[in-house]
Amino acid sequence: MGFFSKLFGLDKEPKVVEAEPVEYEGYRIYPEPIAENGQYRIAGRICKEIDGEVKTHTFIRSDLLASKQDAEIFMIEKAKMFIDQTGESMF
Repeated sequence: MGFFSKLFGLDKEPKVVEAEPVEYEGYRIYPEPIAENGQYRIAGRICKEIDGEVKTHTFIRSDLLASKQDAEIFMIEKAKMFIDQTGESMF
């Protein structure tokens, strides 16, 4: 059945696209805008390895922007500000 589902577009499994991380102060910022009604919600992840374990903070804002590229740029800037303000306490 899997073959026919893919053939006729019935495959509902979302395609995951891995964002390229931006390094900042030892953190990795992954901009991952969420498409909503023709716009993009600012979202992504902030990750850092602490004591051999990768900690992740999911970052979602209420802001919507017209382009995916603008949402990615804004996410990176907001994430940098968040890192500067909270540091490792975000985890």
